Amino acid sequence: MTMKLKISDPQLLFLLVINVAILLVATVFSHGDFLDIYNFQSMASQLPELGLLAIGVALAMISGNGGIDLSGIGLANLAGVVAAAAMPLLVAAPDAAPWTYTLGFIAVALVTGLLGGALNGWLISRGNLTPILCTLGTQMIFTGLAVVLTNGSSLRISVVDPISAIGNESVLGVPIPFIIFVALLLLVGWLMRYSLFGIKLYLLGTNARAARYAGISQNRLRFATYVISGVLASVAGIIIAARTASVKADYGNSYLLIAILIAVMAGVRPQGGYGRMVCLFFSALALQLLSSTFNLLEISNFFRDCAWGLLLLCFLASARVSWRDFFPNSKAQLRKS
Repeated sequence: MTMKLKISDPQLLFLLVINVAILLVATVFSHGDFLDIYNFQSMASQLPELGLLAIGVALAMISGNGGIDLSGIGLANLAGVVAAAAMPLLVAAPDAAPWTYTLGFIAVALVTGLLGGALNGWLISRGNLTPILCTLGTQMIFTGLAVVLTNGSSLRISVVDPISAIGNESVLGVPIPFIIFVALLLLVGWLMRYSLFGIKLYLLGTNARAARYAGISQNRLRFATYVISGVLASVAGIIIAARTASVKADYGNSYLLIAILIAVMAGVRPQGGYGRMVCLFFSALALQLLSSTFNLLEISNFFRDCAWGLLLLCFLASARVSWRDFFPNSKAQLRKS
């Protein structure tokens, strides 16, 4: 009798083990309360904000050339602020036209995200600016604009049923924000694996010279990548606004660090050319489980930020080591008679 064991993706196996380990530890410390359905629904409602920002970071990193998007949370907040400020001018009575208000809010936020992503893409692809410095600068611009529009305080949005449902309602027990996140994750995963865009982006990140010889327009590809990242950030901004019924210029100060951590922990190579959306999902899930465990243990938020920073440094260091070094025979066979 022959039994085969195949480890096709050690990074995915590692993330699955991490998720199971965190879940077991949290369950033990909570005496089983962690497994409550309402706790899982709460985590599923919070995960999309970070997950969507992490997808944008991952796409920028995959493109290579030191690609990264540090402006995600700033653009997400700006998208929500612009939509919240613009809609009272466009719809005088939201209660009388809830769908008009909701669709208008979504459209304004998406356009803001698209324009912000286009600004990043143009500066990096045409202006040849270093991505990390460029997006750090635009992050400050986006945050500054949001501060000007809100005078530094939070801005309430009109609470109408459709927009409230986006952030707080569920379908068959699954929170709508989580459904949106999974749908976009699957879409991006499909694009990366089966579309010309994804194939070209992987090639660009792996070997820019080979991509140039293959006739790939690097400027257009990088521009499109940051536009997509900007749109994903605006979707995160819509979910944040819908869930909290307000927008604020400095919401989610630690989100940038966590989004980068999710991408790196998922195995996305900082030098570009590799990254899987399925790994990013389980990476985001692991950090959400860990964050909920910290809540359970009443651990200080200051310690959490320290923990995220330490984890990021550890995974950046481990990125120089291939997980396949620990699994030398990816098609190992265990024979049992």
